[in-house]
Amino acid sequence: MKRILLLFLLAIVNFSFAQQTEVLSFEEFLGYIKTTHPLTKQANLKITEAQAKLMKARGAFDPKLEADYVEKEYSDKNYYSIFNGSFKIPTWFGVEIKAAFDNAEGIYLNPENTLPNSGLTSLGISVPLGQGLWINERMAELRKAKIYQRVNEAERKIMLTEVIYEASKSYINWKRSFDEVALYSTYLENAKTRYNGVLKLIEQGDKPAIDSVEAGITVKSRKLNLENANLKLIKARLTLSNYLWTEDGVPFEINETMRPEEKIDQTILFSLKLDDFQNFNIESHPKMEALNSKLDILNVETRLFANSLLPKLNVNYNYLSEPNAFDNYRLKDYKVGVNFAFPLFLRKERANLKLAKVKAADSQFSLNFEQQALINKIEAQKNEIKSYKRQIQLTVDLVNNYNQMLNAEERLFQMGESSLFLINSRENSLVTTQLSNILLTNSYLQAALDLYKTMANPE
Repeated sequence: MKRILLLFLLAIVNFSFAQQTEVLSFEEFLGYIKTTHPLTKQANLKITEAQAKLMKARGAFDPKLEADYVEKEYSDKNYYSIFNGSFKIPTWFGVEIKAAFDNAEGIYLNPENTLPNSGLTSLGISVPLGQGLWINERMAELRKAKIYQRVNEAERKIMLTEVIYEASKSYINWKRSFDEVALYSTYLENAKTRYNGVLKLIEQGDKPAIDSVEAGITVKSRKLNLENANLKLIKARLTLSNYLWTEDGVPFEINETMRPEEKIDQTILFSLKLDDFQNFNIESHPKMEALNSKLDILNVETRLFANSLLPKLNVNYNYLSEPNAFDNYRLKDYKVGVNFAFPLFLRKERANLKLAKVKAADSQFSLNFEQQALINKIEAQKNEIKSYKRQIQLTVDLVNNYNQMLNAEERLFQMGESSLFLINSRENSLVTTQLSNILLTNSYLQAALDLYKTMANPE
């Protein structure tokens, strides 16, 4: 029975320890952001929007069924009864195929509408020989809708990058606050231990009573520092909780038992997929893809406006036949039409074309500038990351050196060859250097995030 009770107590202790050391890794945190955050879901709506625009543009090429029926009855007389039905199939190159059936009867029927008793069928084709043959409004809209899919995909990546960037900033701020609390907690315990040791030495007459005042000041200073650090940690934890949501869209808070990943500075480049940033291709950048796609859209509009300089010349031919004689083809039964229009000065058309070319040129200049600016910015951020790595290594060496100095000073103090003032001075230098190391680590992590935001590769 005692053995079972002991095992049960050990299980409780292990469970409590696991609860106290629960880690929310940066990789796991990114997984939450990419799948459950509302702004991530909002960014994914860009794809749905692009698909809807493409469907709308394709609707201009949908076959169309039309019917029109008019009848007039007055004083028991059938003045007229007219039916027109047609089925139209628009094609890519502006050509339209049409099948129709017309029927009309009545004593006051317009002679133009006089038809055989069984009605009249027709099968025809309409061809634009000027404007609209190689490109027209519906062709241009469909091409632009396809290009907009690339634009929306690029914008989705940019939006998702922004969400991950802001969330990651809150994570590294939480990491910094957590490390500062851990640092001040450690040195508060050291200060308390030193204070109690000084009290014993004073009781034994080995140290003057004034040393207890100096040791007490150090304890109170460390408590003040820890309280301030705890306040920052609470704020950082609540800010981080803004980015944590369940699959069902319910937010949840990070509890006090959670802690950040300890060695995030060694894994952040891999987590953000920046470990191979030297081989980055600027052409694949979402901003470049969006600008290139918008330039393609302007080029489509330029082609459309250039096509408007051509005259409008539409030719149509319809073969006519009674429903029961459609298999007996007669060349003389037809209806043809020609429609021609051409503005003499083309001022509106030439102005639209000129404006389209100006917009395209302006977009090209913006593209060239943004591309070079991105190249320079990415290069600067790469060098910044390398510099912070070197600075962190230097501060680690300084921390080790200051720690050796502090240990040596404590040994001298125990032998009566040093003072509490010197120990506190050594410790303050060590604490300052360790805080600098935390700050530099945070700056390094921020530099990695800045590079991630600039490169904009959230997948």
